Amino acid sequence: MKETKICVIGLGYVGLPLARLFSTKYQTVGFDMNQKRVDALMAGHDSTLEVADDLLQDAINNHGFKCTTQFDDIKDCNFYVVAVPTPVDDDRNPDLTPLYGASTTVGKVISKGDVVVYESTVYPGVTEDECIPVVEKVSGMKMNVDFFAGYSPERINPGDKLHTVEHIKKVTSGSTPEIGKYVNEVYSSVITAGTHLAPTMKVAEAAKVIENSQRDINIAFVNELSKIFTKMGIDTLDVLEAAGTKWNFLPFRPGLVGGHCIGVDPYYLAQCAQRHGYNPEIILAGRRMNDGMGEYVATETIKHMLKKGIQVLNSEVIILGFTFKENCPDVRNTKVIDIYTALKEYNLNITVYDPWANPVIVEREYGIKVINELPSYKYDAVIAAVAHEKFNGMDVRAILKDNHVVFDVKCTLDRSIVDGRL
Repeated sequence: MKETKICVIGLGYVGLPLARLFSTKYQTVGFDMNQKRVDALMAGHDSTLEVADDLLQDAINNHGFKCTTQFDDIKDCNFYVVAVPTPVDDDRNPDLTPLYGASTTVGKVISKGDVVVYESTVYPGVTEDECIPVVEKVSGMKMNVDFFAGYSPERINPGDKLHTVEHIKKVTSGSTPEIGKYVNEVYSSVITAGTHLAPTMKVAEAAKVIENSQRDINIAFVNELSKIFTKMGIDTLDVLEAAGTKWNFLPFRPGLVGGHCIGVDPYYLAQCAQRHGYNPEIILAGRRMNDGMGEYVATETIKHMLKKGIQVLNSEVIILGFTFKENCPDVRNTKVIDIYTALKEYNLNITVYDPWANPVIVEREYGIKVINELPSYKYDAVIAAVAHEKFNGMDVRAILKDNHVVFDVKCTLDRSIVDGRL
């Protein structure tokens, strides 16, 4: 087989770390339609902060890594990896538009004997039934005759500097047994954690979508427990720590479930089930529970304010954190916006402080203002929504009025100053 030349299509949170890693072993090109993104990367900086500047610059300067928006720059590749987002639309139905666009790109440049591997999270069958037909139509070729395919689901954990792409075991698959072995060999050459070759692409697709759905359901369970124990006057974390002394108790914690994976992927699995004549109950029940937690946090905060005799109308509230998770700038599908929206119903004055979030992106995507510097102001209530390390050691009381409320979503604050927490 000819020398492997890799093109990664989509240079976001998933594609860029993978492309950088591949470049250490293979001639690698990164492709993205966003010229500003490509220019920034070629200047040696990743705004997502997933790839450190020194690693990115090393890939460019010492390994020949290149990022581009031009089709001509990727035509001589023979191993294409698609790593574009798979969101849901306003009705929570899978939106495959990015995949169709990426598949069209592949179709324009793929040659006989080439391989295209999809990493985007999808329900079983999407690669073969939705993506490959686009590649075939645009290229005029047929899968397993002229070109081949694979599926290897992404497992990137944004903001996690310990479990980086090479340290997470990878599931691989191919459109034929031989191609499956080839895809597995390519990935295993850079993934130090190892690989698992699945028997079919549909198995690999299903494995990915249930990983996130399982986590979503487990978090929904502890979120419901939090609601129950709050009514009973029992601290949820105390209960979970006690139960966690048993060897097989799963260590999940209540909280907001957002982001591009866990809060989205269950809808892909649910729609797939419905298409096959089964109406999923647990999956969608978990989604309803988790989708309602932002409003629940807001309501509980208001209740505590009323109990303390704090005037709710025109009161001053600050939310600490806006990104969907701690220690990363990703605001996609953040559920902190649900807290904000629910609080606005009470005509409060709300400040959102997050040193990680990009104010321009937040205003563009959500229409609200986020500040990166903590103001010297006194608030009636604070909601610690995201557990950024930058908040560690912060004296919350310094920004609060004498009569105040503190709600701790992630149980990171000193319990003695907290009025409510999940």
